[in-house]
Amino acid sequence: MEKIKMTTPLVEMDGDEMTRILWQQIKDEVILPYVDLKTEYYDLGLVHREKTQDQVTVDAANANKKYGVAVKCATITPNAQRVKEYNLSQMWKSPNGTIRAILDGTVFRAPIMVKGISPVVRTWQKPITIARHAFGDVYRATEYRVPGPGKAELLFTGADGTTFRQTINDFDGAGVIQGQFNKDSSISSFARSCFQFAVDTKQDLWFSTKDTISKQYDHTFKDIFQEIYDAEFKDQFEALGIEYFYTLIDDAVARVIRSKGGFIWACKNYDGDVMSDMVSTAFGSLAMMTSVLVSPDGNYEYEAAHGTVTRHYYKYLKGEETSTNPVATLFAWTGALRKRGELDGIDGLVRFADALEKATIDTIESGVMTGDLCAMWEGETPARKVTSLQFLQEIRRHLDEALA
Repeated sequence: MEKIKMTTPLVEMDGDEMTRILWQQIKDEVILPYVDLKTEYYDLGLVHREKTQDQVTVDAANANKKYGVAVKCATITPNAQRVKEYNLSQMWKSPNGTIRAILDGTVFRAPIMVKGISPVVRTWQKPITIARHAFGDVYRATEYRVPGPGKAELLFTGADGTTFRQTINDFDGAGVIQGQFNKDSSISSFARSCFQFAVDTKQDLWFSTKDTISKQYDHTFKDIFQEIYDAEFKDQFEALGIEYFYTLIDDAVARVIRSKGGFIWACKNYDGDVMSDMVSTAFGSLAMMTSVLVSPDGNYEYEAAHGTVTRHYYKYLKGEETSTNPVATLFAWTGALRKRGELDGIDGLVRFADALEKATIDTIESGVMTGDLCAMWEGETPARKVTSLQFLQEIRRHLDEALA
């Protein structure tokens, strides 16, 4: 079989630990034998980020803006323990946060459902898509460890020299301060992305904040969403018979648990981070969720929604075999390849991505899977736990049969 030709490169962002190992295995087993892969490569592994003083992350994000489609491996966001482990010069910020700030996009995450693995929440019958605002808030916050007594103030100085000053707290001892921000332009882009995605997929859109407590910050999100819905999307929603629904975040959680699924849940940055993990785990596994960052100007970055699987990586370094689920990382590749094919008019690349995803689902439904899925398996065929590499090899067998 002749390999599928590409005309425009994908931006390839390599990562850390066990997912970096899976990254190469996926390419070797189920992509390179079929696709004449063209990528512009950026090593976002923590060692190289330290070497470049994190410039590589900025360069990768700008390349994403240049070429339009990127695929990203999971990366380490260092904490104090990681700074010591990797001998870092500083505690580098989240690569995802940096990339999202440059692209100013919305992250859409949806579970990958297979027959034989039922959601923990028994009422869920359809996927729940999390739309996460991917700019600002705690991910771009400025923080200060207060050493002792003193006054903390919020100060804004306008371009015209006017000032706004308000006391945050009079500290009588040590404490901590955090300053968050967001922009109307980014919130508006987030809202439009969510409404448009709902129209494209013909799904209801839910949005939730805590505006009863955050009467300026969260209320601004609520107001901008409502203004854009009323002015730009209300007629489209009504014509399609879909609904835009706003509620408080705690009420939304209760409603989601009681729902049948099949809708989009738009969340602020931190809420979306937490709730996407909850939803993906309840549907089966953190490694069974798609994730794509969509920017207002039409750039796409596909990634796995989970971390670098550190515990398995340490086993791998000892020479032990691991049964690490590569599905989310594999679907990041298929998502990027499909989008590249759609943009460049390469139907063969689109069909290949579809076939590889189907081969992955077929492999699991045949009873062959990684350890995380075995514990949840309810299918008629007995589950057979395999290593990550064996799992990819089985996917390749199904793929070859489909392409024959």
